[in-house]
Amino acid sequence: MDQLSSDLASLKISRDEPTGPSSARRVSVVLVVLAILGGLGYFVVTAIGARVFKQNVQVTEVMLISSSQASISVTSTGYVVPQTTAKVGAKVMGRLEKVLVKEGDVVKAGDVIATLASADQRSAVAAASSRVAVARARAETARANLAEVTRQLERTRGLLAANAVPRAQFEDLETRAASLAESQKAAQADIAAVEAEAHTLRVGMDDRVILAPIDGTIIAKPAAMGETVGPSSLVAELADFASILVETDVPEARLSQISPGAPCELVLDAYPNKRFRGVVVEFGKRVNRAKATVVVKVRFEDTTEGVLPDMAARVSFLREKLSEAALLEKPKKVVAAEAVVERGGRKVVFVIEDGQVKETPVLVAGSVGSNVELQDGPAPGARVVRNPSTELRTGSKVKTADD
Repeated sequence: MDQLSSDLASLKISRDEPTGPSSARRVSVVLVVLAILGGLGYFVVTAIGARVFKQNVQVTEVMLISSSQASISVTSTGYVVPQTTAKVGAKVMGRLEKVLVKEGDVVKAGDVIATLASADQRSAVAAASSRVAVARARAETARANLAEVTRQLERTRGLLAANAVPRAQFEDLETRAASLAESQKAAQADIAAVEAEAHTLRVGMDDRVILAPIDGTIIAKPAAMGETVGPSSLVAELADFASILVETDVPEARLSQISPGAPCELVLDAYPNKRFRGVVVEFGKRVNRAKATVVVKVRFEDTTEGVLPDMAARVSFLREKLSEAALLEKPKKVVAAEAVVERGGRKVVFVIEDGQVKETPVLVAGSVGSNVELQDGPAPGARVVRNPSTELRTGSKVKTADD
């Protein structure tokens, strides 16, 4: 700045000194310095503006495409959903005494999952069984007494006919026999009552054993031993993996391009390099008015080993079924050609993360229609800038149409 001040001072016109070549040189130096400062200022303002002010950008996405791309009629995303599930709880309140399963275990319908503490219930069942035995003993005594009096009554009847005994004795025996018959009926009723009580207690005992209602896999950590559970508590959650389907939302306007039995290609986010064949099995029974979509259910035709509930899936509805050879071909990672630019002698894309961009180098293998294949670069699903401007650089803040 001292040199600049000196140069500016030298521009002052002196009436005493004649102007000459030295003055012209000073003016040239000043102009060069001002040009350099202006360039630096523009660079600084541009760099700061790129980091502070958000640029509006268009967005595209890194995708995986397969050899079936030409046969695709509709593409949508969805999730793996088991159609048969069960949330198992206890029928009665109690403390978990044993938990016999863990997450990931495969069980059959009727297998014991857990048991509740039941010492008090066992005592009640034993007491009820004792009362049943007592009632049966009383009924047996009543039956024996009735049988004895009945025999006496028959003998007395014969003696009364021969006038060997007074009628009053016969009538007393008749009254006693009727009383014993009623006592026997009461004893039988007591047996029925205590047996019903014992049955209720045994059912309560059975309710303390928690059974698997379906064949399936434990998909969540079960309740811990010692916890108090009841009808509103979750002891274990089961899913039948044999019933899993992919449920995907298809725009209502494109539903006419899909039909039951149509072939599909399924790609799970968990296994982006693996493809599954599928077939449409069912349409949902209502339209989601908020999204204008209909749920379409797709069944896996290939093995579902490693497929878990709630995995995200991309579904491509095809015009032709995938062959075995086509299924084995690896998908290609592609991005729109407009997203790839040259910076510093290398090809890059600008990946959008948390409202900022990051310059990421890519290795381009060739063209695939309007896209380019990437041998190296961002992962499938990454959002990148389409037609990035020359001012864009790592750390630049951007705004998309979705923001």
